[in-house]
Amino acid sequence: YFVDAVSAYRSDFALFPEFFNAPLMADNNHLPESQAIRELAKYTPIIVQKFSELAITYNINILTGSMPELKNGLLFNGYLCRRDGTTERYEKLHVTPDEAKVWGMQGGNELKTFDTDCGKIGVLICYDSEFPELSRILADEGMQILFIPFLTDTQNGYSRVRHCSQARAIENECYVAIAADVDLDLLKDLNQFGSVRNLKDRRTDIFEVRKIPKK
Repeated sequence: YFVDAVSAYRSDFALFPEFFNAPLMADNNHLPESQAIRELAKYTPIIVQKFSELAITYNINILTGSMPELKNGLLFNGYLCRRDGTTERYEKLHVTPDEAKVWGMQGGNELKTFDTDCGKIGVLICYDSEFPELSRILADEGMQILFIPFLTDTQNGYSRVRHCSQARAIENECYVAIAADVDLDLLKDLNQFGSVRNLKDRRTDIFEVRKIPKK
């Protein structure tokens, strides 16, 4: 339904929330939380395949928010399903204390941008948006749109993610989408002719942000 509705507006991207498939855990309410989340992870390959089919059918790029996925017995999450049928993974790098304690979630190890037919994008899941170093690295790699799928259960949590998302947009002169229409031509004008130019005006002679190569 949601893919169909967003596609009808000729949107280029559909962004789903973090843990959007969590209601599927209802059948496992009798299990401890750490086991229930692993049962939920069994649905992930099927859902990714379905999203990939929807991306092609509806001619739209889909960011699947986050879904738990088991890799070598550890839980990670996230997929980009392009409308050309290709898929790529992204991972939440900073899991919350509760996600680690209750579910046994693991933080990922890879931070990267993704090429799409609408520009270069980045994805930071929820808590990751609160670490400005991550989006700065992505901006240095040419990111134009940053997508932030999130799940919060309090107003304070929502406000924190929203305000951090706004800050990331200002700092990195990019669009940050929790739900938005964007015009990349306006972004180019900002980068070149804005009254302030955060990316160009950084004092790289006195500080730097760098990504540690993946081992």
